[in-house]
Amino acid sequence: MVYINITTYWVSSLEKVFPEQSLAGREFLCGSALRGERFNVQLAFRADDGLRDDFFVEWESDLKENIRCYQVQSVPVRLVKYKWADDDFLSDKPGLYPDLLEICSGRAEYSPGFWSCLWFEITVPENAAAGEHKLCVTLKNEAEPECAAETSFSLNVIPAALPPQRLIHTEWFHCDSLAVYYGTEVFSERHWEIIGNYIRQAAYYGVNMLLTPLFTPPLDTAVGSERTTVQLVDIYYSKDGYSFDFSKLERYIKIALDCGIKYFEFPHLFTQWGSEHAPKIIVTENGRSYRRFGWETDADSAEYAEFLQSFLPAVKSFMKEKKLLDNCLFHISDEPDEKHIESYRKAVQTVLPLLKGCKTIDALSEYSFYSDGLVETPVPDNEHAEEFYRKGVSERWVYYCCGQLNRVCNRMIAMPSYRNRALGLQLFRYQISGFLHWGYNFWFNYLSRKPINPFFTTDAGQNFPAGDPFLVYPGNDGKPMPSIRQLVLFDALQDLRALQLLAEAEGFEKTAEWLEGEIGYKISFTDYPRSTKDFYELREAVNRRICDII
Repeated sequence: MVYINITTYWVSSLEKVFPEQSLAGREFLCGSALRGERFNVQLAFRADDGLRDDFFVEWESDLKENIRCYQVQSVPVRLVKYKWADDDFLSDKPGLYPDLLEICSGRAEYSPGFWSCLWFEITVPENAAAGEHKLCVTLKNEAEPECAAETSFSLNVIPAALPPQRLIHTEWFHCDSLAVYYGTEVFSERHWEIIGNYIRQAAYYGVNMLLTPLFTPPLDTAVGSERTTVQLVDIYYSKDGYSFDFSKLERYIKIALDCGIKYFEFPHLFTQWGSEHAPKIIVTENGRSYRRFGWETDADSAEYAEFLQSFLPAVKSFMKEKKLLDNCLFHISDEPDEKHIESYRKAVQTVLPLLKGCKTIDALSEYSFYSDGLVETPVPDNEHAEEFYRKGVSERWVYYCCGQLNRVCNRMIAMPSYRNRALGLQLFRYQISGFLHWGYNFWFNYLSRKPINPFFTTDAGQNFPAGDPFLVYPGNDGKPMPSIRQLVLFDALQDLRALQLLAEAEGFEKTAEWLEGEIGYKISFTDYPRSTKDFYELREAVNRRICDII
């Protein structure tokens, strides 16, 4: 009989376990969570000798029906970071990095002599008994069942419920990615099914505002080219003017509401990085569908203005009829900078009278756009946000993307996970209303010149640091496969909710003062806990304080 020595080691969800690394230090054997919270923990295992067969994985717990098990898989990382990034990365070298979470149905792969990792997501029921709950895991080799390992993790349930999410959170949802990757006709029944699967999973992990393509969003598109048309509104033109069919939009909204979405953001009314042109708009005239507006249409086109004068009031009327207009946000143009301010101003002058009573919102980092009254709700990146907050912006939002790599938090694959989870502390400390990111499922290369396979290309063709373009991978069943980054980001949102629970009991200022007393410094976009141990101890302190106060 061949004997296989199996080593197991519980690690925090903030660790990224590489096959060859040394797992030294204190094992992560216990944790705590509130009722209604999802708690993540990993079990690393290694077989040092012999066989090539998979391991059977079994887990037992009184919470078993609320536990998902994944196997952590590594993905290729070519572009780790840009040259101006700081050094707080797991490595600056290309390679294979843990990120993809593949559902484990009872079998786990391994390579002899190297660490493999299982990820357990424990959803604590609202009515869970307070106190200790054990998760017991058994590993058995398929060929040699007597070669086994047994281990357990202890989760302490706090007798208080995590409050609902208040933060408005959007991860831009790319319907065209789904159609192109899965090879389905746009808005075919199969496409609708896939769209529903992906919206449902986004909402499950804290996305509550959804990019809604009234027309194909003019985002990340090379000048003169176009992305696959995903226009929800059928537009007709005749001698009597424009008319609109909102049937597809109605279906999209119903799916979203059924999945838990609360807010809807509409695509930018002008092109990205300068608002110089109209987006692609498909119109049907005399039975023929064609592109009526696009790159060839200047932003100040009288014909485009005439279209918007019909289109925007019709959209507003439809959403008002659905009792959703107050939950809608409109965009002008994405990421304009100072040199675009006059073209942006012209765009605003065209549409603002048509959007009276509606909220406008744009990602930008020049304060003058706000001070000049050109955007109601600016969304600055986390390197510039403090200027907006300090000068008294009325509603606080923030975003990050590929460029925010120096000291601030972000979620690139090669970053340590504490840089991802830090967002929750910052959202709380700055009392931020909304968070935006551009890439929930962007599976194209730079400027959408061609589709990519996200299992092999995680950096949009070596243009964005790996992990920036998407949070989920495409499963063969038309359902998304999560990433470590997605679940850790949701942990950050749960940290925010736990802190808000404390603030409801003792006031924001007192809670913020206590929080910063625990970590020993003022939280900012560049100052936050930078180790797994610090985060674990801080969240445990939050839970203890909730026990004492709530």
